[in-house]
Amino acid sequence: MRKDAKTPLYQGSSVTKLEADLLLLELKSSNGMTDKGFDNLLSLLHKLLPNPNELPKNTYKAKKMICLMGLEVQKIHAYHNDCILYRGDYKDLDSCPMCKASRYKCSSATIMKGDRNKRPPKKVVWYFPIIPHLKRCFANTEMAKLIRWHAEDHLVDGKLRHPIDGSQWRAINSRYNTFAGEIRNIRFGLSMDGMNPFNMVSSKHSTWPVTICIYNIPPWLCMKRTYLMMPLLIQGPKQPGNDIDVYLEPLVDDFMILWDECVRVWDEYTSLYEEYCS
Repeated sequence: MRKDAKTPLYQGSSVTKLEADLLLLELKSSNGMTDKGFDNLLSLLHKLLPNPNELPKNTYKAKKMICLMGLEVQKIHAYHNDCILYRGDYKDLDSCPMCKASRYKCSSATIMKGDRNKRPPKKVVWYFPIIPHLKRCFANTEMAKLIRWHAEDHLVDGKLRHPIDGSQWRAINSRYNTFAGEIRNIRFGLSMDGMNPFNMVSSKHSTWPVTICIYNIPPWLCMKRTYLMMPLLIQGPKQPGNDIDVYLEPLVDDFMILWDECVRVWDEYTSLYEEYCS
């Protein structure tokens, strides 16, 4: 990526290969352009630019160039009856330790002996770790300043406008003095609900997104899509019900790291390395 940041798009160009790629992908995202339409655009630009040039030839190569900037995604296998997640002590198991049912869809003995990564699991949970996401938040000057809003810019006038005005916020501050002493420590609100991504009328499928919002920031922003995080996506076809706590394990593990150990991150607003909890 550093090499691409120094490579001109074509001989004599003031725009680098990486800069051109980022500008074009931003154009694709802001205009809701399909991959096929973006492929056609890249093909046309490739012909219009002087030859040779370093413009990516398709969407796959354009995204591959910046893949190192992306946030981590964990694909965790789950038992379809919501007994366990195949992680930690259960990571290498091929069947549920409780009901002995297979981890994978295929039942053929020949296929089952193959590579574990090539066998289709019965159910998958997508986990987007929150700690790298928080590091990105503090690396942005504007966001790092917003996280301080609840302590520095909040108007105290006796009216209930934000969770900080409520008794629960004060109770937490009173009980956990060390946590409350650092204004940049994150306070999360967690919510979840089922949805049908295929047909809103039918109830045969239920996918459950888990979202968290940051209560440190102003109330007119904390529920905006830009500032919401979706750490978990629980696939259907049926809702997890009371067993949803099984799927929250990786998120709770990260919360425990943040609470017990704290995480050292770069704060762009203060230009210092700091340790934060949540």
